[in-house]
Amino acid sequence: MGAGAVLEPLLVVVLLVGGTWINRTMGRTWGSGSTDAFDSGSSTPTTSIKNSLLLNGRPAPPRSPGSSRSPSPRPLENQWRQRQISLLNSTFTVTTPDTAVYRERLLSRLLQKFPFLVECWYWALVYWTYQLGRAFTAVTLQEETVDVARQHALQLIRLEKAIGFFWEVPIQQAFLRHPHVMTWVNRTYSFIHIPGTIAFLVGLYYYTTTRNRCDESQPGTPTRVSGGSSAGPYLYQARRRTLAMCNLLAFVIFTLWPCMPPRLLSDPNVEGPEGELGRSYGFVDTVHGANGTGSVWTQNRFCNQYAAMPSLHFGYSLTIGLTVMAIPLPSHRRQPIGRSRWCIRSLGIPMPSWRRLACLVVGFAYPLMILLAIVATANHFIVDAVAGALVCGLGWRFNNILLNLLPLEDYFLWLVQIHKPEPTAVGPIGELDGWIDDDELGGQILPQ
Repeated sequence: MGAGAVLEPLLVVVLLVGGTWINRTMGRTWGSGSTDAFDSGSSTPTTSIKNSLLLNGRPAPPRSPGSSRSPSPRPLENQWRQRQISLLNSTFTVTTPDTAVYRERLLSRLLQKFPFLVECWYWALVYWTYQLGRAFTAVTLQEETVDVARQHALQLIRLEKAIGFFWEVPIQQAFLRHPHVMTWVNRTYSFIHIPGTIAFLVGLYYYTTTRNRCDESQPGTPTRVSGGSSAGPYLYQARRRTLAMCNLLAFVIFTLWPCMPPRLLSDPNVEGPEGELGRSYGFVDTVHGANGTGSVWTQNRFCNQYAAMPSLHFGYSLTIGLTVMAIPLPSHRRQPIGRSRWCIRSLGIPMPSWRRLACLVVGFAYPLMILLAIVATANHFIVDAVAGALVCGLGWRFNNILLNLLPLEDYFLWLVQIHKPEPTAVGPIGELDGWIDDDELGGQILPQ
């Protein structure tokens, strides 16, 4: 790995620090003095509107004219909040501490100034919980588990042959005939997965949350309270929970059903008919070989080599791709109902704008690139990618289950006496100046 052992983690740190800086709170102070969570330090015409916004579901306390003091502490009865817990078809209400009583403390004000620090914490918690689980399975691995993982891999080959799409060998052979292309495919597999996911989260947070703060002006945001993008903070939170659900489901699957990646089937040290059968397919380990481009994320003693099913490389990339393809875009131009910017007149088919086309191309190309990389490097079977897509779909549909953990978060923040800032949204997804995106309805602009 060489310099990569330092450069790769450094890249992740740079992305997280950069995301924290890009998504910082603009135009407000967080030190001693003006500590109002909505005080921007300016006398713009929207100041009175800002001061009337909700703080954690309750109106902000009024301030006397000319006063620079912070709002008075909340009454004792407001130090608790209600949370909803949903289990199956039942909903329960639980009472948890309202950490807003700690909003004037130093760390709470720091989070107000740099709210993306909360996202860094979420990402680190989810990632390291998942990696520690994988590391535990790796260090406690038994020889019997390796044999079972090999048997499962051979079963997948038989399944793909029966269905008619055992294409992994010809795909890899096609790339191996072009060594320079293969080098970039190896790099794509090794270096894109984690940094690309973090870059996606940084960009999505900026687009859905930072640009939609209704209490300040952000670069690229119209100078009005309801400016920003057409997407809201809830979209970002849902996609973050989707990735967390992908990790949870994948951990359960590969723990209960370990599967060997195709590259390990060519191990020359395995004896017996299964070893000979595995080597007969001719898979080549292009990433971890002598001329490979192994990553610090894929080459360490705590990495579980038998967690090929499902492919989180593809599950993550599909989540990112679908989000980009379906991202709500702002409308720059109003048009009468039934009219579109471009249209195939003979068929009456509206065409999307160039912005929507760009989202569709990028959103389709990214998971396709990752799919080719995981198959061409013999790190996953095609069925692994199908399982990754299924995990993505389940996480997309049922990510709200993770909201049941909010009471635990409330109590944790109460114990450490920190208040987590809540995003200030401009309204429902798609709302912008009372209109919705012309791309979403094929040119049919309707008021909300």
